[in-house]
Amino acid sequence: MGKQILVAEDESLVRMDLVLMLQDAGYEVIGEAGDGEKAIELAYQLKPDLIVMDIKMPKMNGLKASQIISKTFNIPILLLTAYSQKEFIDKAKQANIVGYLVKPVSEANLIPAVEIALNQGAKTSEYEKKIELANKKLLDRKTIEKAKGVLMTRFNLGEETAYNKMRQISMNKQMALEKVAKQILLKYGS
Repeated sequence: MGKQILVAEDESLVRMDLVLMLQDAGYEVIGEAGDGEKAIELAYQLKPDLIVMDIKMPKMNGLKASQIISKTFNIPILLLTAYSQKEFIDKAKQANIVGYLVKPVSEANLIPAVEIALNQGAKTSEYEKKIELANKKLLDRKTIEKAKGVLMTRFNLGEETAYNKMRQISMNKQMALEKVAKQILLKYGS
């Protein structure tokens, strides 16, 4: 299955052209929106791999919709506009905006921009997972250190002895060391 894309464009003919270009290139267009509010609704429902969104749309513009979507999801967004003014470019440097195309959009412009946007989105997602894992490891380490300190104080143990005791419990019960640490903190207080 190809990458899933949501297209948000208020001009129906332009939207149809975009959808056809994307489909011809092997992408799956899983949703279409004619305004920013619908784009947000579909982003929440469908969680696409990429959103191709026009800046100027009724009800809510693409920049505002992008900001709202980016607060919840890490979906890369490729903006389209008939304007290349600096104010739009400056505003587009926020949220998950990974690209910017000026209309009229040709397949020669669209497909490389989509490829780059998807690649950037994947890299960002990978980095976020690495950060999340590092934060979890740090939190686990702090929990283990805290539990070790509780054992040292409560049972008058040396640091190495307290740690070895926790490791022994971990191996005997076939339980992760941070879970043993959490149990120690629950039982003997923090």
